[in-house]
Amino acid sequence: MTFHCNLTNRIAKRRRLQMAWLVATLAIGVVQALPASAQIINYAESGVPDRVGLELLQEDPHDLIFFTEKAGGGWVKARLLDLPQRRMPRNPKGSLRFDIVGLDTKSFTAKWEEIEKIDFWEVRLERETDDLIAKGDFQGAFPFLSVLIRDYPERPGLRKLRSEFLWKDAIKRAKEGDFEATLAMLEELRRYAPEYQSDAVLRALSGVTDRLMAKLVEQDRLELAQQMLSRLEKEYPTDKLTSIGKWSRTFQQMAEEKRDAAIQARDAKDYRLARTLARESIAVKPDIVGGQALVREIDQIYPLVRVGVLQSATVLDPTRIDNWASRRAGRLVYRTLFEVQGAGPEGGEYEFIFGDTEMTPDRRQLDLMIEPEKLEDPLNRIEGYYLADVLTERAQRHSPDYFSAWAAAVEAIGLDGPKQIQCLLRRSHVLPTCLLQIPVDGSWVGGKPGDPTGAYRRDETSDDLVRYVLARKPKDDQQIKEIVEIRTASASDGVSLLLQGELDVLDQLFPADAVRLRKSRDIRVQNYPLPTVHMLVPCSDHPYIAEPTFRRALLYGINRQDILQGELLEGLESPGCQVVSGPFPAGIEPDDPLGYAYDREILPRNYEPRLAKLLITVNESQMKGSAEVKKEELPAMTPLRLAFPADNLSRVACEAISTQWQLLGLEVELVELPVGRTYPDPDTADLVYVSAAVWEPIIDARRLLGPKGLAGSEDQLVGLGLRRLEEARNWREVRDQLLILHFIANNELPILPLWQMVDSYAYRRNLLGIGRDIVSLYQNAGKWRWQ
Repeated sequence: MTFHCNLTNRIAKRRRLQMAWLVATLAIGVVQALPASAQIINYAESGVPDRVGLELLQEDPHDLIFFTEKAGGGWVKARLLDLPQRRMPRNPKGSLRFDIVGLDTKSFTAKWEEIEKIDFWEVRLERETDDLIAKGDFQGAFPFLSVLIRDYPERPGLRKLRSEFLWKDAIKRAKEGDFEATLAMLEELRRYAPEYQSDAVLRALSGVTDRLMAKLVEQDRLELAQQMLSRLEKEYPTDKLTSIGKWSRTFQQMAEEKRDAAIQARDAKDYRLARTLARESIAVKPDIVGGQALVREIDQIYPLVRVGVLQSATVLDPTRIDNWASRRAGRLVYRTLFEVQGAGPEGGEYEFIFGDTEMTPDRRQLDLMIEPEKLEDPLNRIEGYYLADVLTERAQRHSPDYFSAWAAAVEAIGLDGPKQIQCLLRRSHVLPTCLLQIPVDGSWVGGKPGDPTGAYRRDETSDDLVRYVLARKPKDDQQIKEIVEIRTASASDGVSLLLQGELDVLDQLFPADAVRLRKSRDIRVQNYPLPTVHMLVPCSDHPYIAEPTFRRALLYGINRQDILQGELLEGLESPGCQVVSGPFPAGIEPDDPLGYAYDREILPRNYEPRLAKLLITVNESQMKGSAEVKKEELPAMTPLRLAFPADNLSRVACEAISTQWQLLGLEVELVELPVGRTYPDPDTADLVYVSAAVWEPIIDARRLLGPKGLAGSEDQLVGLGLRRLEEARNWREVRDQLLILHFIANNELPILPLWQMVDSYAYRRNLLGIGRDIVSLYQNAGKWRWQ
């Protein structure tokens, strides 16, 4: 179709009819803008288009063509015109061909003498940007400026416009006290257009750096202040930024004072204070005379390691499967009769701390040989008869130390001399040593109950700091005399502190943080070889949670894959991190022997909120029918109280789970546990988020699912599965029974399985002896040495 503008009445009438048709057509194919109810009009017979502000960027790029009054007036939004230098010709002749936005299948033409003006797209963007800058609306101006920089970088006025934006935005932010953003704006302006108001910009830079340095010093963020000062000294001459010379002299004086105070503390043998002051002196001024040498000297006199942790331990127990902090710190203070060293092709690899062990070929007798001559104090004081009594107490039902799995396995315990204990088993057992993970305290070796048997003892505790000091005479001058655990607000905060030199080790990383740290030359990152299984464990007598149908609904109502991949892994692919269908680890690789208890044919339930709602209704109907038969009232549906440990991963996961359950119409209350706690007090929560170290399913199955385990399950099928597992005589039977138990747990849901995580740890490369493939951070703490 061709659109001709003419002054004759006949042609004008035809044009009005065409315009009416165009408006009707445009109303059908209109582009939607914000708000959703608004429409973008691409053509009109009169007037001018409304000014839409930021919503302009929701439209397709277009030029505005305005027609003269003689031609009938009006305007159209045309696709960007192909004109030389994107300007109206000085003496145009002939016709202009254009396409109207929204009518891409038709082209139109108009004579040049009938066109009053053309408002080009980039000019409109510049005008909008300039107006918003003048009003101080920099947030509104930024999108327009960004489009100009991207699409029209050669526009002659863009450099000034961009400079005005940076300068005036910096002034506004400075008045608001946001000095960090002000400095960023001014430096960007200085790099982009050094000629723009050069003297004024330098004066502003000097003033804002002075205020920012004062703020950092007041907040005791000395290392960050020094890093900023060092960068400014390289980029700006001191004669132009007077603040640089001022703070350089101030930092020199501060560093000298801290260095001298560190020397005094060293001479007074207050090595903790000396170490802190010496490191602060070089943080303030890295090239302070004698600073680095003083730090090395103090580290040699009093070796100390700072460990960043997400949770501080309140209970020290190296055998806890549900408490990471308790397990970690417990290994530092206490030894265990049999300690897991790693995973092998047939279950865990365990070490007898008092000597050596032998197993008869028929796996019916386990001999423990005590070798005191190879042991350090106090472990060398162990008596054979005492150890035999401990093993016997563990098998007697009346004893507070009774453990049913050991009682079911052992038939008789005897002494063959003072240094050899014989354990006769009822039947062949594939791994009896895993049943004897018993914490050893001072009472075993003639000391007081609770006395440490590990290399360290707990010395000082506060909300965010715990000190562990060497409990015995050091093996050499380089042995670490003190390990300081510093609790960080999040794993990412710990990464920042490690990179800044405030920490030497990080106990627990998550995949996204591990990726960041692996790029550092000074940091080494290692994965723990054994994954943890994350789950929700019922912990109350809530009548609805007691029903398998309702628990199944809860599981269908959690988008586990989305939470794991999107929230916890931050979109990264991490081998071994996966959604699971049962309480046991799936291993890291498909053929990983660590996954011997996991049935890969049982797939995790998908996220099906509609099915979850249906199951909630079905469960309520079942409970109502049961109540009518018993002539009882239907229990009230009280809010679900979901507890979680005080760390950021558990918090993020539970917040996401809570949101998804609320979409099902359920009321959920989040309960954050006190620091160091991983299990709630009675009647304070209904479900608890647990990260469990189910590293040896043969024993951990009962510790997790048994009546006295974490889940406290009284389910008969679960109980039968546990008993048959403990009666297994070879690895084939063990695996078969564990797969059956996985099947039972998948159907009865004594716990709600979520996902498996592979955690990491990180440390400075000059800290030697930590080791690889360690199951606990402090497994080799006695061998740590600074290089």
